[in-house]
Order: sequence, then structure tokens, then C-alpha cells
Amino acid sequence: MDKIIDILDSIAYEKGLKIDDVENALKEALIKTAQKMVDHTLIFDAKIDRTNKKLVLLQKIEVIADEDRRLFGDAKDEEGNLINSENYISIDAAKDINKDLEIGDFLSYELEFENMGRNAATILSSNFEFRLQRFVEENILSKYKEKIGKTVSGVVSRVDKNESTFIEIGEIKGVLQRKNRIKGEKFKVGDTLKAVVKGVNIDKNLGLIIELSRTSPKFLENLLALEVPELKDEKIKIEASARIPGTRSKIALSTTSEQIDPIGAIVGVKGVRINAVSAQLNKESIDCVEFSTIPEMFVARSLSPALVNSVKIEAEPKNGEKGKAIVTINSDQKSKAIGKDGLNIRLASMLTKYDIELVEVASMTQSISSLDKNNNETEEKITDTSSLEALFK
Repeated sequence: MDKIIDILDSIAYEKGLKIDDVENALKEALIKTAQKMVDHTLIFDAKIDRTNKKLVLLQKIEVIADEDRRLFGDAKDEEGNLINSENYISIDAAKDINKDLEIGDFLSYELEFENMGRNAATILSSNFEFRLQRFVEENILSKYKEKIGKTVSGVVSRVDKNESTFIEIGEIKGVLQRKNRIKGEKFKVGDTLKAVVKGVNIDKNLGLIIELSRTSPKFLENLLALEVPELKDEKIKIEASARIPGTRSKIALSTTSEQIDPIGAIVGVKGVRINAVSAQLNKESIDCVEFSTIPEMFVARSLSPALVNSVKIEAEPKNGEKGKAIVTINSDQKSKAIGKDGLNIRLASMLTKYDIELVEVASMTQSISSLDKNNNETEEKITDTSSLEALFK
């Protein structure tokens, strides 16, 4: 058993683990093996003696008061299980062994692992491998949790009957479920695709797995950052984004420099930048609006291309709930504000975090037309005096 001490560093290097993690895995495996081979109710500890290249197994006994019920074998733990009295020694008995011992201290007795039987080494090896794998998974879990919200790429390894797409990403698998895929997209084995990391989970059958998404607004933002250097350099900032994946999206932009047109920078010359991103999103249409810290102005801009007359904020967003905005708009702009199938106003609401209520008023053109009509009717009444003159003849 002690030979394993010589290869701990090699195991750490091979598994990509810290040497402390490998040592802890070995100690945990030894304790688990002792509990199985000796008595699972006893308290064990393990130490690694690097100097002497030895793995030490210890049984621990706690020093308690003479009258403590745990000494008499009839005490129970919080779950109602009997407490093993062999885990404890009275203070008087402990003093006979070492007069410096106090209540709460522990006595430790070294046990010989070789005396545990022929199967002990096999069980230890199995427990050690299991705990090493757990540390590997925890390391990967920690690594990829830091990638949540970031874009990764991988190669499609299979597509199951539920149309979930499995992707090889480095040393682990990612899964792109149908609900997180843009409508109309189809992938086949061997395809390379990009997606944003939505979460990291441990599946009973698949082990550690990354949940991916191509429908998240964050995915749109990440793709734009790859195409637009000003975003990466933080000269332009995406303040908010909203998507109806594969159909249309809106982004609100701000800039730290008065010399930069944020919308123009995102769109690029002849639309080359924004079109490159749109092509990766199944030709999703991307609208850009300029962000404002003034809610009324932000709501008005979010309804672009419609022109609004005024915006009144009735309630601010609070505790995750949307606020409410009353928007007065000319009748000839209403269809633009709502958009095809209501997409424009839905995206504006998602972008600003306000429920938007439209109040329609007659447009200036309609008002002038109505006024001209009324004036013409009045003139006709004034000039037609023949019937009035007949009364005085």
C-alpha cells in the first residue's frame, strides 16, 4: 500500500489536480475502506508520512466527562441511531494514559491496514479512483462555472431523438437542448457551432455536462463583441438587449466617447458587421437604439422606427417586476410602434423593462384635413344666401 506514496505526484500531474487534492482523496479513500472493513460507526483518521513514505491509518477516541451518557452505549444521535461507546473515553481513564489530556481532546491509535483482509487493497483502490474522479469533476465544474455567460465552440458528436444536440467541448460534453436552439436550425454530426454557456450540471448518466444556449441575449452580445472592436475595447457598451430568437432583436447602446457613433460602429460599413452576426443567428434582424438614463427617452427610442409624441412613466420597474409607461402616439405611427405580429412593442418592453401602453391621437395631417373640410362647409353655407333673400321679397 505504501508504494502508492511514490506515485502521488504523477497522479496529480496526469489528472491535472493539485497534490493536496490527490492526498486528500487517498486519505478519504483509506478512511472509507476502514469503515467498510472494520466498523462504520468508529471514527478513523488518515495521515500521509512523506518522509517515511507511509500511509498511516488511525482510530480516534474522544475524551469526555465521566458521567457522559455516550460512555454507556445507550445514547442516541440526532437521527435516533445508537452511538458507539468505543469512540469515547472518560476523562479519568484518559488521565491514566496521559495526564495532560482534557475533555475534547482525542487519543489516536495506529491500525495496521494489512490486517484488514485480502479485499481491503481492492476496496481502497476503488475508493481512491472514485474520489480522484470527484476532484476532477469539481475542478472542471469550477472551471466552467467561471465560463457561464461566455461563448464556447465545439463539434457536434450526436443528436438524440429529442433533438438535443451534444457537443464535444474540450474534456467534457455540452448539450444544446431544442428549447435553447434557434427555430429552424438543424445540426448534424461533425458540425462546428458556437453557443453561450447557460449552466453547468452533473447528470446521473452523462456525468458533468455543460448546458448551452443559442437563444440567450448574452449570445447575441458575445457575437457582436467578436465582430466589433469598439465593444471589446469598451468604447461602446451594450446596456440592454432583448431577443425573439431567429426573428428579431433589439440592443441599447452607449458610448464613452463623443467621437464614436455607437449605432454606426455596430452596423459597420454597408452593414458588414451586423450582417455577419445576423448570419450566425439564422438571419435574425438586429435593431440598434441609443440608450438613455432618462426612462421616458429610452422608452421612446426603443419603439423605433415609430415616432412618439410623449411618454409618461406611471410605475418604475421594481423587484423584478416591469414598470408601466403610457406612450402617446399619432395614429399613423401606431402600426410601426406595434410592428409585425406585435414584435416591435414586445421587444421594446423586454428591452426597457416597462409594460408599454399606446394612446392613439389624430395625426397633424388628419387634423388639418378635417379642419379644411369644416372650413369648406362653412364657406358654402355663407355664400348660399338665395333662400335668405327670398324671405324679404
